[in-house]
Amino acid sequence: MSLSVVIDRIAVNQRLHEFVAREAIPGTGIVERDFWRGFAALVTQLAPANAALMKRRDELQTRIDDWHRRHPGTRFDSAAYERFLREIGYLVAPPQPFRIGTANVDREIAVTAGPQLVVPINNARYALNAANARWGSLYDALYGTDAIAEDAGAARGAHYNPVRGARVIAFVRDFLDRHFPLVEGSHHDAKAFFIGDGGLEVTLLNGSRSGLREAAAFAGHQGDRAAPRSVLLTHHGLYVRLCIDPEHPIGRTDPAGVNDVVLESALTTIQDFEDSVAAVDVEDKLLVYRNWLGLMKGTLEAEIGTDARRFTRRLQADQSYLAADGSVFSVPGRALMLARNVGHHMYTDAVTLDGQPIPETFIDGVLTALIGMHDLRRGEAPRNSRTGSIYIVKPKMHGPDEARFADQLFEHIEDLLGLPRHTLKIGIMDEERRTTVNLAACIHAARDRVVFINTGFLDRTGDEIHTSMEAGAVERKGDLKKAVWLDAYERQNVDIGLACGLPGHAQIGKGMWAMPDLMAQMLQSKGAHPAAGANTAWVPSPTAATLHALHYHEVDVARAQREIAHRPRAALIEILTPPLVDKPHWSTAEITEELNNNAQSILGYVVRWIDFGIGCSKVPDYHNVALMEDRATLRISSQHVANWLHHGVCTPEEVLEALRRMAAVVDRQNAADPAYEPMGADMERNIAFQAARDLVFEGRIQSNGYTEHILHSRRRERKAART
Repeated sequence: MSLSVVIDRIAVNQRLHEFVAREAIPGTGIVERDFWRGFAALVTQLAPANAALMKRRDELQTRIDDWHRRHPGTRFDSAAYERFLREIGYLVAPPQPFRIGTANVDREIAVTAGPQLVVPINNARYALNAANARWGSLYDALYGTDAIAEDAGAARGAHYNPVRGARVIAFVRDFLDRHFPLVEGSHHDAKAFFIGDGGLEVTLLNGSRSGLREAAAFAGHQGDRAAPRSVLLTHHGLYVRLCIDPEHPIGRTDPAGVNDVVLESALTTIQDFEDSVAAVDVEDKLLVYRNWLGLMKGTLEAEIGTDARRFTRRLQADQSYLAADGSVFSVPGRALMLARNVGHHMYTDAVTLDGQPIPETFIDGVLTALIGMHDLRRGEAPRNSRTGSIYIVKPKMHGPDEARFADQLFEHIEDLLGLPRHTLKIGIMDEERRTTVNLAACIHAARDRVVFINTGFLDRTGDEIHTSMEAGAVERKGDLKKAVWLDAYERQNVDIGLACGLPGHAQIGKGMWAMPDLMAQMLQSKGAHPAAGANTAWVPSPTAATLHALHYHEVDVARAQREIAHRPRAALIEILTPPLVDKPHWSTAEITEELNNNAQSILGYVVRWIDFGIGCSKVPDYHNVALMEDRATLRISSQHVANWLHHGVCTPEEVLEALRRMAAVVDRQNAADPAYEPMGADMERNIAFQAARDLVFEGRIQSNGYTEHILHSRRRERKAART
């Protein structure tokens, strides 16, 4: 049993207590004794309210289940259903029109539109890569992915392919011509760049000179005015850097010596404590908190590579440039970082109150803020927030009461740490149905600190299935994306965000691109997010951030928001229409395929979670397409099978057979990993296989369909088995 330090009514795990005393507090000005006594008071006061909110969730779900049992199927009276939801308090009256008042928000959130990267913070290398993804090589992103076709001799390979390289350069020159056109001529014909009295000038291959059609697009340069080594351009608030080095292997082949074009890419990064992290005990959480501390102090490092080619990765420094008038300015080297804490429903025994686990979000929130104070006190050194704010994303909140409670929690944390009111900013994930249908009220509840709303369509789909579990069988998983509620939900999120005055104060975000190897497809489709009025959208990698940044040059998001600001709202009943089938009509083969698809997705993710503690990974699906999987995708798959089981679309025996069949497939997909232990050797004793089975067969009774409780319990069991 872990040793604990007792303060008033709480007991704190000794290792956590030592971390706070020796690592987190020094340099903040906080007195350790006062910190723990204040935290004990916070827990004592707020824990009952958190428990009441969780009880309210279950009460509402029970009443909805009962209603659907009395009105089964797809043809229930929708008006009566809406009245019922209002009567039980699931739907609340919207607030009077208002505009948020959030102040001291960094421009990456308040003003500039661009990609947002989400990364598990427990992996220092990933966390650093994400923080440094503020800038990305467009040459590398195009050359190394399927964004550039491989036909006609342009294949990728172990060595540089000049045919492919020429296609990349042509693509980039076209990009420059579209967004930074010259008065005369084309970037394809550039022979040299230099800085004249009026800004950037270009010598063309024919000997003539030209300049930018929009002189304001030139931001600055590094190096000699006559032969700059870097030229900084700006468009739609985003920077683009032309790197010039005639001695570079690529620069030698370019008439103007351009060796790369670097885009400002991930403006913001969510360092995730939640869905993409497997943190089940104090040991895991200390890794999370230490990495956040390293990011906020600017000291985090990671050793990269093999013994032959090993180097240390650190946070990128800011860059200085000379403007046309000779003044010096700097641009950030890193993405603005937000921390996503766990949801209200998670509890931890790292701290107990009268012997009982406390809400994990309490310790997450307090330590996120305490550690964030190191950034606030860094003076002139490169800082995360230049406006003195700490950004915390709150996931899985159900409705305005929980948003209001989060606001109160933040107030208590600010008072505990002596921070000015509203230093802590909140990101509201619109990923649960009770939040969706009451979104304006949720924003209003945190109106002076909200900096972010985001349509988390993956968790939102899982919640949709669970909320309407008793209504009937849901569509096949692929058809859920065509459901009426989903489009209405996506449109309403933007419309309400605009009506509540988020532009200039906060982000309106869209969800994740889950296929990190399919960048050509992402380029074709993800431009719909900024076109829909979202000034950020999630990407799974730094490379994807660089390619998605192209969309924010194509679309003027501020203009798009103005154009759609007054369109008709989606009807509430559309959002409340569950994706049900009148009568299951699928063939045996179709049902088997669906079960195989879900079982493979569940097992492929869960085995890495349970056996290796990997909370987010690239998992091959049933068709061997690599997908980024986290607990949100797991929630959909497990709830989907649980729904079909409950409504007799399939039998328990068929589900078990699919799990066994797909366990063999997942074993083969992981056969090259020497640390992997096959599930098929003894499925009845394999903890990962048992976890997957529990997620399906106990899925219907899991609160809100969440997967966390089963995963955490089984992961702890797996860790104990190794000791």
